[in-house]
Amino acid sequence: MWFLAGTFGTRVQRACSIPEGRPLAFPLVNMIGSTADCAAFMETAGGSAVLDGTEVDSDAHQAETIEIRSAAGNPVTGTRGHFTATGCGLWVQLPGLEAGEHTLTIRGQSDDFSVGVDYTLTVEAA
Repeated sequence: MWFLAGTFGTRVQRACSIPEGRPLAFPLVNMIGSTADCAAFMETAGGSAVLDGTEVDSDAHQAETIEIRSAAGNPVTGTRGHFTATGCGLWVQLPGLEAGEHTLTIRGQSDDFSVGVDYTLTVEAA
């Protein structure tokens, strides 16, 4: 699985190379918090993903227990460690893409929090 990153509430453009055949996963919008935080967040969560001009489906994940293993200096916790938390959001999983260049537009929001990522994906032949 190849994970593509969202943002912390901004809009960015990114380019990424991916091995051919590697499935992709990415959030439209997501968060880590309490069960109550996730319930409120998911009430207004929405978004879209468009791959090469075609919208793709997302799945809603409600207040699920997740395991976090973080490296020192990471942008989420800032510290190295291991813990469990409650996570939620709208996520997309795609099968591996064919070799070549692809465009992926990700938009997500919940209340006044919004993200946007415009990816240029170069899938390298195996």
